[in-house]
Amino acid sequence: MAEKTLTVKLVRSAVCSVKKDQTATCRAMGLRKIGDTAVLPDNPSVRGMIFKVKHLVTVEEN
Repeated sequence: MAEKTLTVKLVRSAVCSVKKDQTATCRAMGLRKIGDTAVLPDNPSVRGMIFKVKHLVTVEEN
């Protein structure tokens, strides 16, 4: 059985108007510029990171 993954895309800037911890969370997910995408495993820690920056990203389940 294949593991589930999530495709996360940065749609809003994580630099200027957000808190430093949210910027660091985006960086930890591999999202640096607007339009960057990352394919991440679907687990509770990644879900928590996405929840923290849900206003900056879009998520698609694979």
